[in-house]
Amino acid sequence: MKKHSLLVLDAIINLLLGVLLMIFPRPLVDFLGIPNAVNSFYPSLLGAVLFGIGIALLVHQYLPRIGGLGLGGAVSINLCGGLVLAYWLLMGGLDLPMRGLVFLWVIVLVLVILSVMELHSSLQPSRQ
Repeated sequence: MKKHSLLVLDAIINLLLGVLLMIFPRPLVDFLGIPNAVNSFYPSLLGAVLFGIGIALLVHQYLPRIGGLGLGGAVSINLCGGLVLAYWLLMGGLDLPMRGLVFLWVIVLVLVILSVMELHSSLQPSRQ
């Protein structure tokens, strides 16, 4: 997959997750079977950060003179998020229904696979 496509895909994932976390809809949280929060303060802050990362990826791709977040930053963020989530799933003693575990493990897999693809793309000769 080309670097352009990977950055745009990564941006879309971050933007969507960011919006979901910023509004943190309780019915969706219950439906997915993921841990709930006492209030939406921290989830909404995390959502804003993810949304900002998505914007930074798009800026990097479409407005290169301004800068933005490149593949290296995206890999760092995705691996960090994916590995911390995997740690919580393995060691955190979370009492989640099966659908919550499946949903969160899918997120781990998406983040790790996307990171591997981005690393592979970044190590290839520049062919945008």
